[in-house]
Amino acid sequence: MMGQQPRTDSLFYYFRLEDQIPDDHLLKRLDRFIDFGFVRERLRDTYSAIGRPSIDPEVLLRLLLVGYLYGITSERRLIEEVRMHLAYRWFSGLGFEREIPDHSTFSKNRHGRFRGAGVFLEVFEEIVRRCMEAGLVEGKRLTVDGTMVTANASPQRGAKPEELGEVAKVSRTVRDYLVDLAQENPVPEDKEKPAPRSVAARYVSTTDPDACWASKLGGRSVPSYLNHYLIDNASCIILGVEATQARFRQETLAARRMLVRVKERFGICAEGVGADKAYGSGEFLAWLLERSIQPYIPVIDRRHQTHRHFTRDQFQYDQVKNVFRCPEGQTLRYRGMDHRAQGYFYQTAESQCRGCPVKERCTGGSTRKIFVHWHEPARQTARELALTQAYACSRRERNKIEALFSELKLRVGLRRVRLRRLWNVSEQFYMAATAQNLKRLVRFLAQRESVPTPC
Repeated sequence: MMGQQPRTDSLFYYFRLEDQIPDDHLLKRLDRFIDFGFVRERLRDTYSAIGRPSIDPEVLLRLLLVGYLYGITSERRLIEEVRMHLAYRWFSGLGFEREIPDHSTFSKNRHGRFRGAGVFLEVFEEIVRRCMEAGLVEGKRLTVDGTMVTANASPQRGAKPEELGEVAKVSRTVRDYLVDLAQENPVPEDKEKPAPRSVAARYVSTTDPDACWASKLGGRSVPSYLNHYLIDNASCIILGVEATQARFRQETLAARRMLVRVKERFGICAEGVGADKAYGSGEFLAWLLERSIQPYIPVIDRRHQTHRHFTRDQFQYDQVKNVFRCPEGQTLRYRGMDHRAQGYFYQTAESQCRGCPVKERCTGGSTRKIFVHWHEPARQTARELALTQAYACSRRERNKIEALFSELKLRVGLRRVRLRRLWNVSEQFYMAATAQNLKRLVRFLAQRESVPTPC
């Protein structure tokens, strides 16, 4: 006969939350392998010795990790999910008898003690150290790249830099932004204050002034940030994270900062670094070679883009006389230095090219010019490395960092940042990278635990 289950409410229930969570659940593995108690010790000095007990900072961190691990970008929705999900409750240490904190608690701590103590950076670096202790990080072959993330700002709300003073009268965000700029760019009172570098853009967003307009693949320009990763190729562990404005120049600057930081903080000295052509400037290539790091990077090279004219390789350089000679034997003498392009240029006289039988194949102007980059030796070294097997291997491994960016946007949910201003965006990127590293670390530890030890 057909059974029927009556819906009745029992007065008492008894069960353990832990018994309801499978042993192979991600959160249960995290709790077994990772001790987050260091956060409490890190923040101990920021709490008073008297007064009512506050929410345990480890609980707040675990709640935030749940959001980043499962792509819950809203803190309001995160609290609702924790209220209903047994695994989230158990991992956060919030039993049914405990009150779940309000969503505003995250904002208060983020803008208070969390920001002042640099907790999110500390958590990220601590997880990287755990990965190194587990033997997951090789640290020899690295890859660097950046991805554009849309800012939490309207593309329609922008102002010219000279109008920011007027906008600041009604906008608290812009007012705080101008105060920060004044602190970062101090000038003597008796001199006229120049426009800060951060306000050099054509328009500044009045919603999030730290973001700048950028587009990708010819799309519409929107206020954006760049999220830069430095990863270990062997394990896909993220070693460095940097949040910057979405400007082309920021890519190599962020790469330098991350490489310096991983050496100082973790003692990682890379043997080679792979990247795309955006990092192939002579200045960055020379910087890497000075530190004995092999640049597996395509060179930004325009020496063959001469519209069917003679290329620079067809000109012979006389190092003693510091001149170039064209295929017809004419001399291109040194004419000066181009500081903006970072190089030297050589040029013939107009009389040398007049009446030349191969002029049409050499130049479309009255004279022929040749440009030589300041860091041409470094560029030539990078060209030679591009012919090696190590370069080909690095090119294949660059797909790993693209997979991490795909995970960042599809799984973690950071197609668009939720917070505004650069320091808040940076904290989001640190937490997202921490969540990505934690997934790989606990999977590695679980696999190693399951392998039987030989007798």
